[in-house]
Amino acid sequence: MQQPVPRHPTDLVVFGGTGDLSMRKLLPSLYLLDRDGHLDDGTRVIAVSKDGLTDADLRDKADSAVRGHSAVQVVEPDVLSRFLGRLGHVTVDVGGDPSGWTRLTEALTSGRDRVFYLAVPPMISGAICRGLRDADLVTSEARVVMEKPLGRDLVSSQAVNDEVGAVFDESRIYRIDHYLGKETVQNLLVLRFANVFLEPLWNSRWIDHVQITVAETVGVGGRRGYYDSSGAMRDMVQNHLLQLLCLTAMEPPSSYDRDAVRDEKLKVLQSLRPVTGDRVARHTVRGQYTRGKVQGEEVLGYLDEAGGPPTSDTETYVALRAEVANWRWAGVPFYLRTGKRMANADSEIVIRFRDVPHTIFPGAGAPTDAGSLVIRLQPDEGIHLTMLAKTPGAGALRLRPVPLELSFADTFATRSPEAYERLLMDVLAGDSTLFMRRDEVEAAWRWVDPIIQAWGDLGVAPEPYPAGSAGPAGADRLIGRTGRTWHEEERAR
Repeated sequence: MQQPVPRHPTDLVVFGGTGDLSMRKLLPSLYLLDRDGHLDDGTRVIAVSKDGLTDADLRDKADSAVRGHSAVQVVEPDVLSRFLGRLGHVTVDVGGDPSGWTRLTEALTSGRDRVFYLAVPPMISGAICRGLRDADLVTSEARVVMEKPLGRDLVSSQAVNDEVGAVFDESRIYRIDHYLGKETVQNLLVLRFANVFLEPLWNSRWIDHVQITVAETVGVGGRRGYYDSSGAMRDMVQNHLLQLLCLTAMEPPSSYDRDAVRDEKLKVLQSLRPVTGDRVARHTVRGQYTRGKVQGEEVLGYLDEAGGPPTSDTETYVALRAEVANWRWAGVPFYLRTGKRMANADSEIVIRFRDVPHTIFPGAGAPTDAGSLVIRLQPDEGIHLTMLAKTPGAGALRLRPVPLELSFADTFATRSPEAYERLLMDVLAGDSTLFMRRDEVEAAWRWVDPIIQAWGDLGVAPEPYPAGSAGPAGADRLIGRTGRTWHEEERAR
């Protein structure tokens, strides 16, 4: 039986509270938490911005945001009224007129938990935290939530963390990665560490390779200006994909405790073999989408998107081969890839098992492989194990791959919470297990930075790929050098 989540009256202060992230994700998720009974009656949400809104203005915007959210299929008027009643707005000009901090002080209630959510660009995180400290708003139990990107390299990440860490203790800092809030990602830990039959197979003796894919059909849209300073390596690989790799490759923690889990993830990052020298050209691929058709719709190429220069060597696609240099995974390649404007929006982890050492069914019309375990993160969350089975019928024995499937939607007959719902609930409960610790973030940058540096030094330009395709041809060459293929190609056979 699932344990109830502790509820405490909390003042949740969202800096950037009228911005895109707040309206698209945070406020709708908080409404859903309120609907499902996860918010204490005394909890309030205070949006902070420079917009000069009244409380009524904010509630009108929040009303539209909730009604327009895909997960809110039916709005319950009583719940929406209660939720909107929790909301208030405070105008604060960070680094400007100090009177805003006084207004924020007056809006908070002593004796409550305080959570400060920084839904703002990271370069002003330090200034906000100093403002909170100078206004004497940081209590011993106060928590701060930080959104990515946490810098654009190791040095800038350390600078951001130093500024925030000067005000908040590390145990009170919650670095959010929304992929860790996905139901299937959390089920990966249960799948691995609550089922004894898998552990003997979870190593280099039985696993041939691992594929981790996060594919998006969307382009950069209005984020072209941001993306030109980031690219897919910083935006997706350094955080989302490496976190998925950690959960796949980590050793069993001593308990489901925040530091026990994060200690094991850190060991994986520290065990990643550096990609340097000639390995950069052989083990990494950059791509950039051009004009094409995605699911029947004509779309612009990256260079045609508004907000950026007519030329750019920013990558919108990355594929790379990683290796975890320890006893469990020695010799097992981890293929990571992510891209925008792909043919389908698929996110999955594929565990590809080794071939059987000797087949007694030669010529049975099916490959001799032992199949794949697929953990699907989206769009249809579930776990799929492919095995070989005999095709029914008399005559010659014929084999074919068949799936054993667990669909979360069908099995549990309940709605899976949005990632931000889970993570916001954990923040309010004071549980940081699914959030990144500073040493994790910095270990990831230490592995990623040399690759980005080598791309520049070697002049590795992104390879064009049409929007709506499977990505650049270089990705097929990358995995094909060892006779392997991407999972979707195996399914098409």
